[in-house]
Amino acid sequence: MSRLGNLGARLYRGEVGYDFIGKRKIWYGVSILITITAIVGLAVSGLNMGIEFKGGAVFTTDEKPKVSVSQAHESAVEASGHEAIVQELGDGNLRIQITEVDTAKANEVKTQLSDDLGIPESKINADLVGPSWGEQIANKAWTGLGIFMVLVVVYLAIAFEWRMAIAALVALIHDITITVGVYALVGFEVTPGTVIGLLTILGYSLYDTVVVFDSLKESTVSITKQTRWTYSEIANRSINGTLVRSINTTVVALLPVAGLLFIGGGVLGAGMLNDISLSLFVGLAAGAYSSIFIATPLVADLKEREPQMKALKKRILAKRAAAAAKGESAEDEQDDARDLDEGPETAGAVVGQRGRPRGHGRTPGNRR
Repeated sequence: MSRLGNLGARLYRGEVGYDFIGKRKIWYGVSILITITAIVGLAVSGLNMGIEFKGGAVFTTDEKPKVSVSQAHESAVEASGHEAIVQELGDGNLRIQITEVDTAKANEVKTQLSDDLGIPESKINADLVGPSWGEQIANKAWTGLGIFMVLVVVYLAIAFEWRMAIAALVALIHDITITVGVYALVGFEVTPGTVIGLLTILGYSLYDTVVVFDSLKESTVSITKQTRWTYSEIANRSINGTLVRSINTTVVALLPVAGLLFIGGGVLGAGMLNDISLSLFVGLAAGAYSSIFIATPLVADLKEREPQMKALKKRILAKRAAAAAKGESAEDEQDDARDLDEGPETAGAVVGQRGRPRGHGRTPGNRR
């Protein structure tokens, strides 16, 4: 077994682990800081909406121009009277976007670009985009997002419980806010591809969260029948038990997206790949983070507020204090860990055997 596989097995058995739940205030603070930064960036810089949402013209050359990108930019601004975005494609051709250009103005700009770039007018393709089309896309995206959120909350509330549904919803809002904030800070153009990327990451964001929630649900079926572990401690074991799996799936998903973003968009110059790849890259990373550091700790906080969980925690702390006063052996603590690993039903059954001293008078057939 590989080192990573061995670590995953030890995490699952509870032999090693990190106290994610115990340090949840730190994670909350980090998330709040990142979210505030994203909101400030969005408020100050705003989103660089693409031409699909603002309307305008897109000029694409079928021949490599005889001028540099900066010269082409100056020519486009001068010909149109509006700000332009000039991108060099992988084959050396140019893609020029100019907002607020109608059909008559587009023909004038095309003629001027032909002269300035040294390209025949027949080698320049012009596509006009109306702002109403972009508005329709945006409205449909918001509608789809709203429907998705409602369905997620309803499903998780039925399959798990309403506290987990709320935690998952908070994690989704956290991921979307960070992704949109990164777009505002970086200045990447927001296109329909960006919207598709944002809707796509919602599913990835929920994947790891649901995996941890499922493990947590199985481990807490009979939690009130035992007096060894609090809800937060079992939640922490669930995170550690699925940690390696979450890391593996996230890394495998991020690698091809990173190829699109850094190689396709950066090295090859396919700028349109940045639209969807950046949202996927940031969203996947944020989703993996939120499932571990936000969603599950938030569920633990909500559950610990229940009267039953408060009473359970009080009994457990009292029991531990009594055990510490009596100097209970370390072997008893190890037996407790083994009991929980066998499942909540076994853990609950052992509660009735509390009067029998452990570690003494065991028959050969007894489990150690």
